[in-house]
Amino acid sequence: MTKKPNVPRRTAIKSIATGAAAFALITNVYSNKKEQSMEALPLKGNINHSVCQWCFGNLPLETLAASAKKMGMMGIDLLGPKQWPILKKYNLESTMCNGAEISLTEGWNDPQYHNTLVENYMKHIDLVAAAGYTNLICFSGNRGKIDDETGLNNAALGLKRIMSHAEKKGVIIQMELLNSKIDHKDYMCDKSAWGIALCDRIGSTNFKLLYDIYHMQIDEGDVIRTITDYHDYFGHYHTAGVPGRNEIDDTQELFYPAIMRAIVDSGFKGVVAQEFIPVNRENGGMDMLEKAMRICDV
Repeated sequence: MTKKPNVPRRTAIKSIATGAAAFALITNVYSNKKEQSMEALPLKGNINHSVCQWCFGNLPLETLAASAKKMGMMGIDLLGPKQWPILKKYNLESTMCNGAEISLTEGWNDPQYHNTLVENYMKHIDLVAAAGYTNLICFSGNRGKIDDETGLNNAALGLKRIMSHAEKKGVIIQMELLNSKIDHKDYMCDKSAWGIALCDRIGSTNFKLLYDIYHMQIDEGDVIRTITDYHDYFGHYHTAGVPGRNEIDDTQELFYPAIMRAIVDSGFKGVVAQEFIPVNRENGGMDMLEKAMRICDV
């Protein structure tokens, strides 16, 4: 093995300072809206941008849709059939559809919910396909008294009942990775390894993981390495700042430009959706949303 050369402390500090300066430049791009308009800063086209509606629930969906379209986003996450007409009005996609699940806690790891879930998802797969969309979210459910291996087997058996229909309709079922340390106590799909094992047991390219960067930073860290090594399993990404789930600027511990570069370098062609809760609610939080999108536009 070739030994890596030692990097002088002065050189390392200079590199860190350069990176920090670049990040500061990105986060301050919109400090003067009057001088730099959206038209003056076109998107690079390497990332397909979206946003999760619930984070901006203080705004009517139509207002959020109009703003998202103006920013250059391709759609909005976590909406069901009743909201889709508003998206279509603004030529936006439902980039991660919902509405088939029972809840985050009652999911595929528990056989008592399988019949209900199968019925819900078979119907919803048809709705998603008919609307011209692709992604449909699902959840593992909480552990309760179910151990991880049993839950893995249960989830695989249940999901296999809907996968041939999803494949036929061109719909990708995506299970979200959520942290069980802070936000979703006892949630079973709280580690990438568990979700990846589930993907392998199901064995369908129409089953993927929704890799939530915020959640996985909390529960396991090592975000860039995980994305680089296991990107084939990830069909969608969510963002938010850690700690606090707020803005993804330099007030938190994640460096999103580097994470986004890893996603782009992996060949990912899907969607990255902003799922942070803005502390700064000026202009309905739209300034912060635009800023976050630009930070991720590498």
